[in-house]
Amino acid sequence: MMRTWRSKLHVTQHEVKLLVTCPEQGDVLKARLPPHARHPRALLTLLEGLSLYNGQPQRIALHVDERFRLTAGLFGDELWPGESPLVQYDIAHRASQCGRLSGIGDFRALRRGSP
Repeated sequence: MMRTWRSKLHVTQHEVKLLVTCPEQGDVLKARLPPHARHPRALLTLLEGLSLYNGQPQRIALHVDERFRLTAGLFGDELWPGESPLVQYDIAHRASQCGRLSGIGDFRALRRGSP
């Protein structure tokens, strides 16, 4: 049985945080990346890879900090990240409290659904 993953992406001028959770398992993946990708499709390709790994399309809750310059290239030439049949963006939902991974920083605000 495939499990639905919930993904949240928080973009600031200093970093990009990705949190992927599963209601049954808790944290599946945490990542902290630089805010400037070296390729315009890097972020979308990463998220598509998660979708392929799990065998289901991913819906990403996206938070972009007001101070982040959208011209920074994280989303390629677009002001909004590109979608694909495997990746779509939505408004945040609260994540489950169980099974958290430790390490690489504080993700409490992202869990609450606020950046």
